Amino acid sequence: MSRRLRVAIAGAGSLVLLAGALAFQYVGGLAPCPMCIWQRWPHGAAILFALVAIGFKTPPRILVLGGALSAAVTAGIGIYHAGVEQRWWQGPSSCSGFDPSQMTPDELFQHLATAPLVRCDEIPWEFVGLSMAAWNAVLSAILVLIWISALWIGRGAARH
Repeated sequence: MSRRLRVAIAGAGSLVLLAGALAFQYVGGLAPCPMCIWQRWPHGAAILFALVAIGFKTPPRILVLGGALSAAVTAGIGIYHAGVEQRWWQGPSSCSGFDPSQMTPDELFQHLATAPLVRCDEIPWEFVGLSMAAWNAVLSAILVLIWISALWIGRGAARH
């Protein structure tokens, strides 16, 4: 399988994951939390890297590396978000639980006035025990492997 085809598959994978998130939001009515939105941006970057890269007969390694890093970033955010949902660690106070006893009245008012309606530490949907954030982490990690395989394809042949 060529580097170009692997890049196309990886970019299509990010497109499918991003489209799925948007479908859950706009068709399924599941509003995203801030960390859900954070996970979407790297998929957009990976799609752009793939679109530019497949314009070349042999995609430049720097574009492939950019796609791999984008997929790794969204996988990392997905792991972090899944951990927040499972209460393994605390998430950002802007979208998770907070301790009002540690706030001044003005800080509490500001927090309540700007707090998102969707919390990052709650699981709105899960399948086979994994939340959407966890699925994003798993599937994005697979995309990282596809990007990396595209990065290394042909290296051995170029040496001979």
